Amino acid sequence: MALRVGRIPFLVCAPFFHDFLGREGEYPSVDFVDGPPSAHCAGLKEGSIHLSPASSITFALKPGAFVLSPDICTSCSFEVRSVKLFAKRPVEELGGRKVRMTAQSMTSVTLLRILLEERFGLRPEYSRGAYEETDDAVLLIGDQALEENEMNRFEFSYDLGTLWQEWHNLPFVFGAWIISKEALRPDLKPLLLDYMDATRGSVEKFRESPGDALDKWLSRYPVKLPRPVIDDYYSALDYRFTDERKISMTLFFKYAKRRGLVERVPDLEFL
Repeated sequence: MALRVGRIPFLVCAPFFHDFLGREGEYPSVDFVDGPPSAHCAGLKEGSIHLSPASSITFALKPGAFVLSPDICTSCSFEVRSVKLFAKRPVEELGGRKVRMTAQSMTSVTLLRILLEERFGLRPEYSRGAYEETDDAVLLIGDQALEENEMNRFEFSYDLGTLWQEWHNLPFVFGAWIISKEALRPDLKPLLLDYMDATRGSVEKFRESPGDALDKWLSRYPVKLPRPVIDDYYSALDYRFTDERKISMTLFFKYAKRRGLVERVPDLEFL
């Protein structure tokens, strides 16, 4: 049986996957499945994939079904740059206004709701789908958010990582390596452990030679951004799953439960 890995074709995940590109044949027992975080959230819950650096909220949506990589995640040193609310008016004036939510990430949607409702005390009118001119604000993630940064079409923009850290003095965990307990079966676990070691190696190679890694990544997954913007993007990201980030992740789950967005706060379990 193959180990099915959810691969996210966003710049933020290039460190995790660049070293596998063009070498998939060296991993005949690994199937890579491309898709946005929301697709891999669904795939993990349904059992169609075994692991992915998926939206962190996924772990709380099916308590007891998953374990986490103990040392790698997708976080930021302060701002994340690729998870942003773009608005026509200040955030404090969005109560009762139309806020369009991305369909690509449950974590970002949940975080925005927590920030607007708990931090700012607002009750906007939320909607899903493509942005419309009648909307007052739109939440974008990944490469779409980075591209919107360059267009300057909105008077106001808010980095969700920054809003969370200003509020709690903790870095936010947008994505975690979430692993189905199905992958812990005796026939899959050795393959899983080898794959995760190779993923750590991919991250290290990215740190050592980001230019070469990005050349490979962009040849497979091009984006409409100037190369200096892409290179600078990684200065905001941190892939270490520190104790501080684990505390932040649990706090996020507590707010999600208080808003009725998850049923309970799960204990963090690790591979």
